[in-house]
Amino acid sequence: MTTFMPAAACLLAALCAVASHGAPAFKPAADGGFEFDTGVLRGRLRAGGKSLGLSSVVHVPTATRLDSSNGLFSHYRVFTRGKRHGGGAWDWPSTATLRPDGAVEVLFPATPERPIELKALYRWAGPATLDLETTVRAVSDLEAFESFLASYFSAPFTNSIVYARDSTSTPNRSGFFAADKPAGDWQIFPRDDAAAGVIRDGRWQLEPHPVAWVIRPPLARPLAVRRAPGAGLAAILMAAPTDCFAIATPHESDGHYSTYLSLFGRDLKAGETARARARLVILPSPSASDAEIIRLCETWEESR
Repeated sequence: MTTFMPAAACLLAALCAVASHGAPAFKPAADGGFEFDTGVLRGRLRAGGKSLGLSSVVHVPTATRLDSSNGLFSHYRVFTRGKRHGGGAWDWPSTATLRPDGAVEVLFPATPERPIELKALYRWAGPATLDLETTVRAVSDLEAFESFLASYFSAPFTNSIVYARDSTSTPNRSGFFAADKPAGDWQIFPRDDAAAGVIRDGRWQLEPHPVAWVIRPPLARPLAVRRAPGAGLAAILMAAPTDCFAIATPHESDGHYSTYLSLFGRDLKAGETARARARLVILPSPSASDAEIIRLCETWEESR
C-alpha cells in the first residue's frame, strides 16, 4: 500500500492537469523551436532550432527532469553498408513545420554527398505518450540502411531492461533482460541473425566514437524500459517489429543513461520510401509491471 498511494496521487494529479490543458500539442517557441505542456510532461522540441529531439523535459506531477545531453528520440548515427553519413543526423541542416493538428514535421533534405531524405514526424498520442514516425526516401540505392534513434535520460533512470528471448530454455521463454555490467559495457539485442549480421558489418568501427557491441539475446519484440526507482517513473520505448532490428544500451551504471532503437536495417532502392514507427511512454513505475508494459506494447501494435 505504501508504494501504491504515491503512484495513485501522481496519476490523479496528472489527470487533473490534463483536463485543464486540452489536447496535447506542440507550440512555436521564441528561439525557432517548439514547446509543449501536456499537463504531465513539459519541455522543448528542437530547442534553438537544433535537431536533438525532446529536451528540458519535466514530469510535472513529480517535478522530475527526464532527459540529458542530446535529448529524447533524436536521430543520431545514420549508416549504409560501409559508410557513416556524418557524425549524426542531429548535425544535418534541417527545417521544421508545425502542422495544424499540433504535430511537428522535421525535414532533413538530401544533398549530393548524402543521397538520403529523412523526415521525422513528432505527435502527442496522449499526455504522456509521444509517437515518432521516421520516413526515409532513397535518392540512390542504399544498402542495409540504418537510422539509429537515441534517447538520453537523466541520472535517476538507472535501470535498463530489454524484452528478449532466452534461447537457452526449452521452449524459448521471453522476458526482460537487465543490462548488467558483467554482460558487457555496450550491449545490443538484435531481432535475429540477419540483424546481428548488419550490426557486425563494420559500421560500428567507423569514426567518430566507434563502439564494440556485445550481442545479447534476440528481441522478443522491440520493447525497452528505463526505470528511475527513486523518482517512481518508467520510460517505455517501443517500435513496430518490422521497423526496428535491434535495441542497444550501455550497462546500467554507465553515465549515458541511454537507450537506442536501430531502425530499418534493410536495402532501399533509388526512389523507394520506407517508414519506421516508434513510441515513448512515461508511466508511474509502481503501476508499470512487466505484464502491463508488454500489454501496452501489444495494444499499440494491434491499433496500428
